Parts: sequence; C-alpha cells; structure tokens
Amino acid sequence: MQPATAVVSKIVAGLAPFDELESQHIATTLDWLASTDDVFRRIKPATPSPHLVAYVVLVDPDRRGVYLGQHRMAGLHLPMGGHLEPHEHPLDAARREAREELDIEPNFDVTGDLPLFLTRTTTVGRTAGHIDVSLWFVIRGNRDHNYPLDPTEFDTGQWWDLDPRHLPPTDPHLPRFIRKLDAILNPQTPR
Repeated sequence: MQPATAVVSKIVAGLAPFDELESQHIATTLDWLASTDDVFRRIKPATPSPHLVAYVVLVDPDRRGVYLGQHRMAGLHLPMGGHLEPHEHPLDAARREAREELDIEPNFDVTGDLPLFLTRTTTVGRTAGHIDVSLWFVIRGNRDHNYPLDPTEFDTGQWWDLDPRHLPPTDPHLPRFIRKLDAILNPQTPR
C-alpha cells in the first residue's frame, strides 16, 4: 500500500461508525483501500470509480445551521467539497476546498480536524453513475454570514436549519450526518 493510501486507510479505520450503514461503508472502504492504490480521481468526471472526496460541511453549531450550495452538476443542495488530488492528504483537500469554494480559511474546531463521517454514494446529475467515497469534515461557520460560493460549482448558497427532517433535495446521507453531529454536540438528545 502506498503511503498516501495508507494514511487514508488509517483515518478511515479510526472512524467511529454512527449506524450500521456507516459501519458497512467503513468496512467496504477499508477492503477497497487494501486492494488498490488507485483511489484518487485521475480523469474527470469518474475515473477511477470509486474515488475519494472531501466534503467540507459549514456548520453554525450555536445557531444550529448548515450552509448548502445549489450544486450545478448534481442538481442538489450540497456541502462544499471535491475530489482529492493524487496523493493529497484528506485534511489538506478539505482546507483547499474551503478556500476554493467558500473563500475562507477553515476552522475545524467544531469536531476536530479528522472527518466525522464516511459515505459511499453513487453520484447523480450530469456526472451520474460513479461512486464517491466521501470523508465529511466539519468547519465552523456563522449563520449571520452568507458565503460567496464558487460560481463555476454552485448557483446559490443558503443556510438551513440543522434538522435532518427539513432539508432541501440533498445528498442522501446528509440527514444521517446531521444526526451523528447532533449526537456529538448534544449527547443527551436521542438519535
């Protein structure tokens, strides 16, 4: 296993699964990482499939908000993020994506600088059909601020309540991510 793949494997192995589906995604991802070093996207939009993605979820934990952008290619309201470059550390990818898509220096103080969540998702929209293995990082935002999004990637951005039941059309795993985040931010709240 090449060093860059080994780093990702160690990060994934350290994730505490929130539910059975995340546990399955982690196990499948670890098997995939053990079987190949071809884990970084080389050819747009989908080669190889699967490949690694870093989501950068902008959250206001105090005012219970999540900032989502209307993604041009997917046609969904999504967190910011993108594909890891070859041999790029996932945290470096998260920092880069925050700078490129939100024009901010990210603050990882909500849950730390490791990903909170992992998903395997078959993509939809204009580049449908390949699998993204997404590492979900949490960065601090301020609900009073509207962040200028990269217009080549997003049409608009909007704050939404941090409520898994009242979201726009989005990544199918975002409600589960919010539940996991809530379990950390408010441990007394039932799942």
